[in-house]
Amino acid sequence: MSYLDRIYACNNFEPTHYRALLIDGKVYGQIKPDFSAHLAQWADIFTVTDTTVVLNPALGDYATRTAAVAPVFRALYEQGVIDSWVAEAYPITHSFGGHAELEIERAATNFMGVKTFGIHVNGLVQTANGVEVWVGTRSLDKPFWPGKLDQMVAGGQPVGLGLLENVIKESQEEANIPLALAQQAQAIGTIPYQQAGWRGLDNSTIYVYDLWLPEDFVPENTDGEVIAFERIPLAEIAHLTETTEAFKDNCTLVNIDLLLRMGLITPQHPDHAAILKALYIAG
Repeated sequence: MSYLDRIYACNNFEPTHYRALLIDGKVYGQIKPDFSAHLAQWADIFTVTDTTVVLNPALGDYATRTAAVAPVFRALYEQGVIDSWVAEAYPITHSFGGHAELEIERAATNFMGVKTFGIHVNGLVQTANGVEVWVGTRSLDKPFWPGKLDQMVAGGQPVGLGLLENVIKESQEEANIPLALAQQAQAIGTIPYQQAGWRGLDNSTIYVYDLWLPEDFVPENTDGEVIAFERIPLAEIAHLTETTEAFKDNCTLVNIDLLLRMGLITPQHPDHAAILKALYIAG
């Protein structure tokens, strides 16, 4: 195992295994053939071929498209094809804040292989022994990645929320961080990745934030999604990321970015150049 292995695990997408989702003549997603077959049941909304899934061009605007596809995804959820339901709307777009063609239920995004966005917040503490990082353990009843380690705060980016607004909201829900403290989160940069899985394609961009916390601050979960928090020295974060599968997959990308910035992965590391290229250019 290595840092590169972690990055490659999050970037295993092979486009030849998917069908392009076309909306108004442009590609917005990548759909697995088995899910495409389910969409073909709604021939008035989706035209499915061997290489493409085309949204009916007669659905000419955001509201009309959104209204047309909503019952499709709800029906597929009720049939057990879509395995969860979040009741959060995500835009179908090429870029955050850019033109969106419609919005869909969050749980359908991987099945459609559309671009999604999320925020991850590193909870950092400067101690006499160096930087330490607050890490959460995901609840065992989480439908995805139960029991895995996670950033102190993380969440998807739904329609209608700005990035910092989402950081503040998720900080309160996941770690009981007061507003005044959460507002101090520093935007660091982005990490794209394209991870194929049984549900489809997780084609996401993570917006990374650092939040420096007082040494006496202890996060407290308020939404039941985290079992416990622990504060881990940066060197231990490096060890866990490089040599174990303790962290949720996309969280390892945020860890590697942090380790690069904090100097624990140096230019002398034999994979340094490859890590930089794979981490920030992937996707």
